[in-house]
Amino acid sequence: MERVLEALPRGSRVAIVRLRSLGDCVLTTPALRLLKEFRPDLSVAVVVEDRFREIFEGSPDLEAILPPALPSLRRFRPLLCLNLHGGPRSAWFTALSGARWRAGFGHFRHRFAYNLRIPRAQQILGEERKVHTAEHLASAMFYLGAPRREIPPAQLGPPSRDRQGSVAVVHPFAAHPAKTWPAQNFVQLARHLEQTGLQAVIIGGPTDDFAPFRAFRNLQAAPLSEIKSLLAAASLFVGNDSGPAHMAAAFAIPSVVLFSVSDPEIWGPWRAPCEVLSAPQGIHAIPVARVLEALARLRVPA
Repeated sequence: MERVLEALPRGSRVAIVRLRSLGDCVLTTPALRLLKEFRPDLSVAVVVEDRFREIFEGSPDLEAILPPALPSLRRFRPLLCLNLHGGPRSAWFTALSGARWRAGFGHFRHRFAYNLRIPRAQQILGEERKVHTAEHLASAMFYLGAPRREIPPAQLGPPSRDRQGSVAVVHPFAAHPAKTWPAQNFVQLARHLEQTGLQAVIIGGPTDDFAPFRAFRNLQAAPLSEIKSLLAAASLFVGNDSGPAHMAAAFAIPSVVLFSVSDPEIWGPWRAPCEVLSAPQGIHAIPVARVLEALARLRVPA
């Protein structure tokens, strides 16, 4: 085990390279919490694409959020640069960061970038099973010297969570049709939720087709800060396996998440009240009745 976190002088700067994506950014926050709990004196920055910057805004574990530009990273002058992304761009950032210690997982490509090569999470955790993405990212902190403990939930600002008790956030979209539950099923579900007294709020991106959901409140291409505030006040989330599902989990919102090709053992919502649904024939084969049963298990009227 490398104990570099113990060797860092007081007040040292640490840069975490986490360029994208939405779910990965959310699942990085438990690792940041472990780092800051062990060394609260460190000045920690995250390097992230601008479109995901708002995920980290308000984090109590960060002193800076840096754009994905090498000059910004070098001006920060990290003593330790940890790449949690793994792509070629992030590897070059790490290699050229100017940091004395440059860390990344040894099974990543571009191993030349690192003078600290982190083993696989299974080796660090002493497990043979599949590990969740949050465990994978957090294991880097254990290898670098943070004491082993239970990995915390994801955490997003704003910290205040004044639940309105009447909002159900519905995310009926995904990057690929194979990961998308049929729109008519979401419409049926949203109507049911509104009949039980919840307001269904449909969220999605700028290119998503909101036409089937005209009867409901829509938030299309809203800033992530607005989605965070909406989720912080919501009482339920229902949606496809997606970044917003991980955001909902970070606010501990009861959730029903529908999976298709992704493995929920690796990508499921982390440490949150959640029902994960899938079907051998694919996501399209999940009946609405199964979702209603899942809502009942979460103590949501169904």
